[in-house]
Amino acid sequence: MENKLYVGNLAYTVDDAKLKEIFSLEGLEITEAKVIVDRFSNRSKGFGFVTFKDDEMAKKAISEMDGKEMDGRPLKVNVARPMEDRPKRDFR
Repeated sequence: MENKLYVGNLAYTVDDAKLKEIFSLEGLEITEAKVIVDRFSNRSKGFGFVTFKDDEMAKKAISEMDGKEMDGRPLKVNVARPMEDRPKRDFR
């Protein structure tokens, strides 16, 4: 699963299509680009995930895109880690 990358410090205006476009400019083959949004406000949380065809493309994306400035913000790009189990919260 080394071909799925975490992309952090995104501008809140970036959506799935824009995220894919940002990484497509580098000539990399993307299979999925997803910006994570708040389920209540439907607003971006400022991070997302990009999945590439293979690990080599993902490594190239990390080396070329980590720290690159987009909309005045340096991107944070690294291999995505599995989601950790979180305890359910009781909102009563």
